[in-house]
Amino acid sequence: MTSGRRAEYAEATRAAILAAARELFTTKGYFGTRVEDIARTARVSPATVYAVGGGKNGLIRELIGTAVHSEANAAIVARIDTFTDPRELIGFMVATTAAKFEQWSGLMRQVVAAAPGEPAVRESLELAEASLRNGLDHTARRLAELGALRPGLDAGQAADVLWFFLNNAAYFTLTDELTWPLPRAVPWLTGTIESALLS
Repeated sequence: MTSGRRAEYAEATRAAILAAARELFTTKGYFGTRVEDIARTARVSPATVYAVGGGKNGLIRELIGTAVHSEANAAIVARIDTFTDPRELIGFMVATTAAKFEQWSGLMRQVVAAAPGEPAVRESLELAEASLRNGLDHTARRLAELGALRPGLDAGQAADVLWFFLNNAAYFTLTDELTWPLPRAVPWLTGTIESALLS
């Protein structure tokens, strides 16, 4: 097997393991999933799962780290600086966080549940939260640069408001506890944040 073919096989194996881990963590929970289950679903040996991901903790970290450090996330942060209309920027961030929540909520629900009893999972949760907080901080600074914030509100306070309304816990409250569908939550969040932040 050539080195190029070996690299392709290794990447395909890694992708299969990560996909299996995400599916099983989402459906069975972190503690309900065994490495053997992941191996069976990915059609590899348990030893391969450990070699690629370092076990369940490593796979959670890899799944979240891949999303956090993705080109898509970097593009979102870069786009924030292009907005000149504060309402368009807020609308963009609400739509973006809602889409990310829809994409990742199944896994993140299990991560949040496991984090209190598993320090390594808690570290992965903190990585995800730090990434979101970075984007919201960037948004708040851009709103301040545009002179859009209401009197007496600085970028740090604006970032706190954005975090309050757009972190995963807020979306879980709206969608799980209040049973709001996202198409209802998004315009409500947009209008509420505009009222809270803009002059």
